[in-house]
Amino acid sequence: MIVSYLLSSGSLASASLAQLVTFAILARALGPAEFGLFVQITAVTAIAVQICGLGASDCLLRRVSREPGSYPSLLGHNLLLIGFTGLLIVFGGVTAMSSWPHIDTDVSTIAMLFVGNVVLVRVILLVETVFLSLGEVRSANRSVVGFALMRMATAAIACIVFGASSLSEWAIWQFCGHLLYTLVAAAWLRPLGRPRFVILREELRLGILFSSQFVVRAVRSNVDLFVIGMLAPVETVGSYGVARRIMDSSYLSIDAFNRLVYPRFARASRDGLYLALPAAKRSLGAALALGIATFLVLFVLAPYLPLLFGRDYHDLTFFVRCLSGTIVLVGAWAVAVDLLGASGRQGARALILNSTNILGSGLIAAATWFAAPIGTFVALYVIEGSVVISAWLVLLELSRRSRQDAAAPTARVLSEPLSP
Repeated sequence: MIVSYLLSSGSLASASLAQLVTFAILARALGPAEFGLFVQITAVTAIAVQICGLGASDCLLRRVSREPGSYPSLLGHNLLLIGFTGLLIVFGGVTAMSSWPHIDTDVSTIAMLFVGNVVLVRVILLVETVFLSLGEVRSANRSVVGFALMRMATAAIACIVFGASSLSEWAIWQFCGHLLYTLVAAAWLRPLGRPRFVILREELRLGILFSSQFVVRAVRSNVDLFVIGMLAPVETVGSYGVARRIMDSSYLSIDAFNRLVYPRFARASRDGLYLALPAAKRSLGAALALGIATFLVLFVLAPYLPLLFGRDYHDLTFFVRCLSGTIVLVGAWAVAVDLLGASGRQGARALILNSTNILGSGLIAAATWFAAPIGTFVALYVIEGSVVISAWLVLLELSRRSRQDAAAPTARVLSEPLSP
């Protein structure tokens, strides 16, 4: 497990570093105003990519890790849903964003950003999920690192070599890079077998529940950007957007751990949720340690970030230091909700994440409107803490019920009189 985590965290750390360099290149080349515009559009695509595919990747990871023979039908199920939902999302997203008062760019730029950041990214992420479900962690790591390096190389070539300095120019380069990597990823999956194109109706409900958790969380994670974008200058939006991107990258230290334990949770909980609870408690300690270490690194390095992204991002250090502590809380609740999801209890997981994030979206919007940015930070910590408490209370209660259900048949057998 330790070796697997080192490989997984090493790959995601490499991907995170490459992503950080990519943001630095774009922030310098586009400038605070154009980069702030890019941040606002990608905030919408970050929500849309969670809708694309209707959460079908969860059933692929869960079922293929248990039954590898189900891979062809589950792959086809995913591809069909990505295609259907992707078309609707791109059409609806381009229509909505082209009339958005704060978005000053042409329709073709928005369309390329939506196709590249939603449909193509969802297919690329599916490749990683396939390899994880089959236990091929090295191939999954290769997919993650390769995608990050491709984006970094695309940004370097576009902005440094060819001097791209506007969002419309970057949209073309990003779309071509994502398309090329999608074709490479498809070639990696080809030896695993052809997909069987079928919609698995029994998985639609669970997939929608799974997807809804990330959609609502993405809304909550970006509502502050929307409100700040209406209240603050676009240069401040650029600084806050960079800080948020840094925090998103820092969560990879937790993701590297969770992507390893999720299939293990799925196997351990197959005969009862309570059987996986000891592993979850051990994983909690490791996740907290990773979160604290990441928090300390971000807090110490925050003053040096303007040297990387540019001195025009004046508030970057303050934003990063205020946001860095949230990763400890994320590590605390991620283990609990992952065990709920791996055991097939997507309803309970969706109830926890959706309710807290829906209420949290309103809280963040109100706090940002009346007392930005301090109110925004306070609201974020309140929400993450609420998720920690509710997730572990629900997990412990469901584990108690699972243990009782498992003990009930044994108790009935022992209470029956012996036949003569």
